[in-house]
Amino acid sequence: MSLSRIITIIVGISAIFGLMLWLISSLSRLYSEIAWTSPFLANFLVFILIVLLICFIVLFIYYLGVTPNSKGKGKRRRRKILPALPSEKNEIASETIKAVKKQVAQIQDEVAQKALLAKSQAIEASLTHGNLKVVVFGTGSAGKTSLVNALMGEMVGDVQASMGTTTEGVTYTLKLPNLNREIAIVDTPGILEMGAPGEIREQLARELATSADLLIFVCDNDLRASEFKPLEALASIGKRSLLVFNKIDLYSEEEQEIILNQLRERVKNFIPSVDVLKACANPQPVQFSESEIIQPEIEIIGVIKRLAAICRAEGDDLLADNILLQSQRLGEEARKLISQQRSREADKIIARYQWIGAGVIACTPLPVVDMLATAAVNAQMVVEIGQVYGCELNSDTGRDLALSLGKTLVSLGVVKGAVELVAKALQFTAATYVIGKVIQAISAAYLTRIAGKSFVEYFSHDQDWGDGGITEVVQRQFKLSRKDEFIKAFVQDAITRVIEPIKDTLDYGNEEEESNDIYFDDNDDWSNESSKIDQW
Repeated sequence: MSLSRIITIIVGISAIFGLMLWLISSLSRLYSEIAWTSPFLANFLVFILIVLLICFIVLFIYYLGVTPNSKGKGKRRRRKILPALPSEKNEIASETIKAVKKQVAQIQDEVAQKALLAKSQAIEASLTHGNLKVVVFGTGSAGKTSLVNALMGEMVGDVQASMGTTTEGVTYTLKLPNLNREIAIVDTPGILEMGAPGEIREQLARELATSADLLIFVCDNDLRASEFKPLEALASIGKRSLLVFNKIDLYSEEEQEIILNQLRERVKNFIPSVDVLKACANPQPVQFSESEIIQPEIEIIGVIKRLAAICRAEGDDLLADNILLQSQRLGEEARKLISQQRSREADKIIARYQWIGAGVIACTPLPVVDMLATAAVNAQMVVEIGQVYGCELNSDTGRDLALSLGKTLVSLGVVKGAVELVAKALQFTAATYVIGKVIQAISAAYLTRIAGKSFVEYFSHDQDWGDGGITEVVQRQFKLSRKDEFIKAFVQDAITRVIEPIKDTLDYGNEEEESNDIYFDDNDDWSNESSKIDQW
């Protein structure tokens, strides 16, 4: 501590003590004068003065910084804790993976379940080792493999990598100076190849590109529409990309600049101009004379520098962003599989109740309104569909929902429309049995299907009918179910499943009644006939 500061402290403390002695004397006289007339006011005034004095002393000490560790505490107060963005993204990804594992446990398809578990384990491995994955992507003729070989040769020495067509992903690993993580460079099959094998290789290339932390898209001229679309699609899901114009040795310098400018203009909305580069990964020999052949040098320094700069400056964020993206996509895939599984289970429930309802109507002479109440809008069906989607409903709630939808079916004229559609379809079928019952039974099954499909949509949207309400959902399902091809197939299926078995049963019963006539005597009265039938 400096001498001037010590002197200031001593003078300040002396002044404080002097003021305290003066203040005590003054307060004593002031208190005596005020207390004579108002003791409470005197006590209050003394209290206020003492508080002010204490505040003055504290401020003086704080200003001089003589409290223990005050300097260190001040620094800690002023220091801002910056959020660790990659760490936060990794935590979100980790939580997403945990949620995905819970969803995967609900998937019944063992093959799909194992595939999703493998993907989740791969993402967890990325969270652990943290290597950067750089995927080289593009058409088969753009020189991807040559670029990879050139990159590896320039950055880590000679590499014996296969040249020519790449039929599957080939991965090389390298370590850059001043970068605390390894880089995996993946050479992918070419896109836009002809034939079924080409389509399979392209699908693999797209999957590898989707999993990349950083993408290097290679072209050998201005982008065609077929090249631009996949590049734009990858950018739309957040892929950081470098666009490399390869094989520049085939063009003059003027042509190179024209093509480079065209590329930058074409991708300016999702790739910065600084990330559009040119390269010559495998220059062709130039023959100047019969005896003189010159081999041009490889030109990829610009690509190497930009790749290294991005990996060093943005590596953590690129890795965290990709892990988060992959975990979210995995969650979407799991939800899609579960949705398909639930849809299949719900369809089985709907089919079971629609044919039960059709059988009831075919065997019982019920009017259309009762048919609607017993078959098309079945409360138990609603409860079971809800259970498939994780919504536990009691019978009362199911009945209320069923009644609400039943009223909607009637008010929209769906019941009448269903009967008309079924009657029209029956005109083209050979099987006809008590045509009124047939129409009612098949109409009941048809309405049950519409009701069930409407409830599937309701439960799949977390028990929400949507902006258009129940009316719009019912109308949409009725529209989807009224196509001629579907109606004809549905009616034929109904006749096969319900009407024909009942008809066969009744025909068999009629044959038995005819055989029973041998026990009747024309002279017997009705009571005797009845008794004989009972005996039989």
